[in-house]
Amino acid sequence: MAAKVTDRLHVLFGAGQVGVPLARALTERGCRVRVAKRTPVTVPAGVELSLGDATDRGFCVAAAAGAAVVYHCMNPPSYSRAQWARLVPLYMGNLIEAAAAAGARLVVLDNLYMLGRTGGRPMTGDTPMRPCSRKGEIRARAADALFEAHRRGRVQVVTGRASDYYGPGGTLTHFGDAFWRPALAGRTARMLVNLDVPHTYHYVPDVVAGLAALGLGPERVTGRVWMLPCAPAETTRRVAGRFARALGREIRVATLPRPLVRALGLVVPLLREVDEMLYQWDEPFVVDDAAIRAELGVVPADPDRAARETVAWAVEHYTPDAAPPLVEGR
Repeated sequence: MAAKVTDRLHVLFGAGQVGVPLARALTERGCRVRVAKRTPVTVPAGVELSLGDATDRGFCVAAAAGAAVVYHCMNPPSYSRAQWARLVPLYMGNLIEAAAAAGARLVVLDNLYMLGRTGGRPMTGDTPMRPCSRKGEIRARAADALFEAHRRGRVQVVTGRASDYYGPGGTLTHFGDAFWRPALAGRTARMLVNLDVPHTYHYVPDVVAGLAALGLGPERVTGRVWMLPCAPAETTRRVAGRFARALGREIRVATLPRPLVRALGLVVPLLREVDEMLYQWDEPFVVDDAAIRAELGVVPADPDRAARETVAWAVEHYTPDAAPPLVEGR
């Protein structure tokens, strides 16, 4: 009798804010899990760690050996457009080869950059790719290569797409270091985005649940793009308000003026790279996750619970000696 997918090996490339909790979630479901990472990292109990560089195709093939499912949860180590142009297609090509060699399903975590401006229309797995940024063009080419490999029968692939993250472990997000440090210190959190345009934010545990469902799901999930589960879009100001209610006190937020962002970009490379992506807050940026809810039964966490859990993590992570937040409804 063939082994169940939960009895077989799942290999994750990338152990960041999504990869580590995904490894934990798969282990809790009874899966054998291996994490492939360039540098040492703490992994959940029972998870095997394989150290190597994903730019090395030989390492990727070796790390994925014996896998039933391979997960691509990597991003380049910096937000540099030059690094993205080199590493995004290289990572994708190497993991296509690694999954094909293992006869494994390839589950890819992706963003929404390749979709470009949608005029506020909700985005689904069928929304055409019309990138309006250089990073979006890079992502679109990588997505084309991925699904071309599927069409040719080289490897079974499936993509889960998500917007901007928040939640436990989400330090490198709009609701990460630059938000929580001033917010918890009682200062104004100055954000790069328009605070009053509806925008889908994905809660990290919902992203994890969606990827696990795509890895463990039936064969019919493959060959498709799925929007990962998310709460209904709301403004960034309202999301910050949820955090404030969970914290039990006001969180002040303000937007850095766009001209100032561009001026600072002359001396701060990260801001220069971020500027081209701020179109996502020029109009409603809305994800429709109906397909994954209806077909796989994966639903997002209650937004207020997600806010409480995020605040509890932030207080512990950023102010370890502080009193716990005032949270209600637990």
